[in-house]
Amino acid sequence: MQVFEHSIGGVLVILVMIVLGYILTERNWFDEHSGRLIAKLVTQIALPCYMVTTITHRFTARELAIMIPDLRYPVMSMMILMMIAFAIVQLLHIRDSHAGLFSSMFFNSNTVFVGLPINEALFGKASIPYVLIYYMANTTIFWTIGTYLIQRDGTKAIHFDLKKTLGKIFSPPLLGFIIGVILVLLRVHLPEFVDNDLDYIGGLTIPLSMIFIGFSISHAGLGKLSFGKDNILILLGRFLLAPVLMTLLVTPSQMPMLMKQVFILQSAMPVMTNAPVVASLYDADADYAAVMVTETTLLSLVIVPVLMVITQSIG
Repeated sequence: MQVFEHSIGGVLVILVMIVLGYILTERNWFDEHSGRLIAKLVTQIALPCYMVTTITHRFTARELAIMIPDLRYPVMSMMILMMIAFAIVQLLHIRDSHAGLFSSMFFNSNTVFVGLPINEALFGKASIPYVLIYYMANTTIFWTIGTYLIQRDGTKAIHFDLKKTLGKIFSPPLLGFIIGVILVLLRVHLPEFVDNDLDYIGGLTIPLSMIFIGFSISHAGLGKLSFGKDNILILLGRFLLAPVLMTLLVTPSQMPMLMKQVFILQSAMPVMTNAPVVASLYDADADYAAVMVTETTLLSLVIVPVLMVITQSIG
């Protein structure tokens, strides 16, 4: 019961900031330009700084060497989920107009804008390096396979741009992670004033992420929410199949208990916020993607406390 109450408290912390973002957007404090600006501040400024300070403050070179190989678990999970999504598309006749988008949303999760704040609220800063490990796998797969699948739905010709794809994968957050790892491996200590600046700027990550989620929910429109077959299947994939599969993968492993818990929660995070953006870029079904971002984000706040209780029983 104590675990459940703690998880409820952590979710409420997150919910208050989401509601703030939603209310401010409804009152016209933020327009589309403001939303893009907040997202850029998080992904290109605050989050990279957050990653550098988290890695350098929390890990030794030996600990990193032990941790990095566990990247295979989120990769395995997403590959299996992708195969399941392809089977569902064929067997349950998902509409051709968003079959690729459906598959991409089925196996990719929102590891940063929702996953990062929720894990920190529930487990503290000790969980963040494990969040970043999952993020590495998730962002690489989304900007390669996930984006390709979304492109297939659109009216624009499909083409693979290696330069742009690498630019998306090696984004500022991932580069921040890599820089942090390099500093730890080389045992380099940043000057105190630089370290403090990075810490202060990185502190913007959580509140700005939650305000952006509130903005996104307002922008998508609660009146557009629906629970058709395609929507329900995504919800089942995100909140049932994904955590069950990850639990089966990590339970027999020797990884730390906290890493197991983080991986399970990360696997059950909402649809990636980038999905509607990519869908719009390639003339795919951006409205469907926006609705699924909203539905999965709202439902995740209910699912997380339940998952917290379940993960406590994992050995």
